[in-house]
Amino acid sequence: MIAEELNFLLEEAEESMQKSMEHLGQELNTIRAGRATPAMLDNVRVDYYGSSTPITQVASVSAPSPDLLVIQPWDKSALSLIERAIMSANMGINPSNDGTLIRIPIPPLSEERRRELVKTARSRGEDAKIAIRNIRRSIRDQVKKTQKEESLSEDMRFEAEEKLQEMTDAFIERVDKALDRKEKDIMSV
Repeated sequence: MIAEELNFLLEEAEESMQKSMEHLGQELNTIRAGRATPAMLDNVRVDYYGSSTPITQVASVSAPSPDLLVIQPWDKSALSLIERAIMSANMGINPSNDGTLIRIPIPPLSEERRRELVKTARSRGEDAKIAIRNIRRSIRDQVKKTQKEESLSEDMRFEAEEKLQEMTDAFIERVDKALDRKEKDIMSV
């Protein structure tokens, strides 16, 4: 039976690791996988009335076909700002502005570019694993500190550390599965 204080630390660890997974999911969504998705533009920010605003807050982004993104701004005066933001995002895509919409043709990926995107995804996955391991280390230190302060048994500390390690392993496995899915998605033509 683990003490309430240690259970609280384990819950905190799980919450933090879950946030790391969510962040990884958002990062992987922005990596192109051969077909157009509105999520590709999630990191694009438009300088709109002096503030850096996500593109989804100034326009509707849709993918009517696998090789085309269409952006419909809610305010026509933002058209050139959105176009400039996409160009400066350095994503290797060229928007075309027709006065009311921005169309972005998405060229097919070359084999070399696909491999680069897989490397990028793996790098982001490694960052997520590092974050999860850092959470584990931090919580383990807090468990040791709590054990001393509350004069809890060593068995209780070992049990808490064991659960923490199991949780860490489970999250690392989830990261690997997410990366495998993304790699499969990127490499499929």
